[in-house]
Amino acid sequence: MPQLDAVHLLALAAALGWASGLRLYLTVLLVGIAGHWGWIALPPGLQVLASPLVMACAAVLAFVEFLADKIPLVDSAWDALHTLIRIPAGAALVAGLVSGWAGDGGQAWGVVAALIGGGLAATAHAAKASTRAAANTSPEPFSNIGLSLAGDVAVPTMLWLAWAHPFVFFPLLALALAVMAALIIFCFKFLRALVRRVRRTAPA
Repeated sequence: MPQLDAVHLLALAAALGWASGLRLYLTVLLVGIAGHWGWIALPPGLQVLASPLVMACAAVLAFVEFLADKIPLVDSAWDALHTLIRIPAGAALVAGLVSGWAGDGGQAWGVVAALIGGGLAATAHAAKASTRAAANTSPEPFSNIGLSLAGDVAVPTMLWLAWAHPFVFFPLLALALAVMAALIIFCFKFLRALVRRVRRTAPA
């Protein structure tokens, strides 16, 4: 069973935080499968993810999320609910990954990892939620489905790249974060302008 070196650890930590903000349950399921089948050696803090019970629960929730994320307005309600779940879960996953590797300084590194993982999860979640909210202003459902399918593909792809090709993963992650930051700013301005127009046209 392959052990994690420093490069793979950093790549997987970043991938876990980022992916948790997009598809938390799919991320948990994929990590659990990788550990259960011996593709990677999960640190003590993440070994519970390889439990059949945890994987089964994650699979059910990932399927529910897959369906909910394809339905306009339902996707935004799902995102709103998961603001309280994805960010702390992303922080916990990254902390669990790093703390077992860091030895005597595991607790301190775990806190640092949690902050970074939570920040990556928050960025990905904010970009997803704001983009989908903006897409929901369009009457056609195809943009929502297209955006959702892109997320379904991006998460396993980035997790695989973090393990198999970390030096390809890092520039792609930097690009993804830059695009997400731009989307957050653009969608926030768009939604704020939309709210102002609705208020101006609403009857007194």
